[in-house]
Amino acid sequence: MAEEDIKREKGVGAQAPVGWAWISAHRKAALLGLLLLTLLAYLLTRQLQGPQVKTLTLQPHEFVQTVVASARVQTQHRVELGSQVTGTVTSVAVNEGDQVKADQVLAELDSREARAMMQAAALAVAQAELKLRQIKEVQAPVALQADKQAAANLAQAKAQFLRQEDLFKQGFIGQAALDEARRALDVARAQASSARSQLAADAPDGSELQLALATLAEARANAEAAQARLTYSQIKAPVAGQLIDRNVEPGQVVQAGKALFVLSPQGITELIAQIDEKNMGLLRLGQTALASADAYAQQRFKAQVTLISPGVDAQRGSVELRLRVAEPPDYLRQDMTVSVEIEVARRPQALVLPLDALHEADGATPWVWVLDENSQKLRRADLKLGLHSAGWVEVLQGLQAGQQVLSEAAPGLQAGQRVRALAAPASAAASGI
Repeated sequence: MAEEDIKREKGVGAQAPVGWAWISAHRKAALLGLLLLTLLAYLLTRQLQGPQVKTLTLQPHEFVQTVVASARVQTQHRVELGSQVTGTVTSVAVNEGDQVKADQVLAELDSREARAMMQAAALAVAQAELKLRQIKEVQAPVALQADKQAAANLAQAKAQFLRQEDLFKQGFIGQAALDEARRALDVARAQASSARSQLAADAPDGSELQLALATLAEARANAEAAQARLTYSQIKAPVAGQLIDRNVEPGQVVQAGKALFVLSPQGITELIAQIDEKNMGLLRLGQTALASADAYAQQRFKAQVTLISPGVDAQRGSVELRLRVAEPPDYLRQDMTVSVEIEVARRPQALVLPLDALHEADGATPWVWVLDENSQKLRRADLKLGLHSAGWVEVLQGLQAGQQVLSEAAPGLQAGQRVRALAAPASAAASGI
């Protein structure tokens, strides 16, 4: 191969075009310059458009103002049950949490002594009844006959005495015979008086019959007392309800008056809540509420305000509130903790803003940034506010439906400044307020 051809193949002596050579030598610098120009143009465009801000478009929504508090479940009263006598427990038929019926036996005591006393009292009643029957069926008729016989004997004794007295005057008999006739007359009079007294005693209003009636009444009273003492050997539920405490076991010797069970009666269920005193002006009797137990947070039930305590707890700065639960759910238990959301006001169509959008929210003139849809510039809008609830506030004056406002009170912005709007997430006003 010729030397010239070899040089040409190796590039020796060959010259590239001048333009391509310069580009090849300065390619990296050119690319960097182009990138810088593009970035500068982008930043300049952003600067002219302004910073990016989150906005929301105002639309009327139903707005409900609520007061939220923690409460506990309570029935209107509790019943402490115990034994009325000292005794040994033979059996316990229920446990804590059981639902019991009225007159259901909860526990039993040893009743042998009470049963023996009951039998003795029943026998005493039977004896008193028999005594009364004896007076009515035997003694009273016998007394009547005895009275008649005594009256007849007295009449005969009187006639005999008169005859003897005449004979004595005529001298046919002596003094001894007359004295015997007088003695017989005195005996007849005594017997007649005794028979009359016995007859009076056995009469319906007589002492003998009244005594028998009193004895019978006493025996029956003793029998009732014995029966009552026998019933004391069984501890029963006075009303239907739920057993929330049990403090007794079989074999235990219990004393009279000691509480062995605590019963929560069925009936009106209430929620007892402590509300911050600053919310007193919002509360009214009859307001409705939704409550949920902490253990069943997804299951809500209705309640209604029935009592607002006139006094304030100075230590806690709270007011006691009572809410009635007309239809308590089955899972609700005594002293269970629940969350209560009380509806204190409602607006069917209201413009609402998140509190985060407000400037000087606690001041005399709260305001927000409003974005002009055409110019994309900011202007300040002073507001008059209404209801507050769950991080949202009602706008009474200063804004209209369809306007765009900044959803957050971002610092560093100025009136007339151009901004780029970024729609905020869907408002919770329609469903969460």
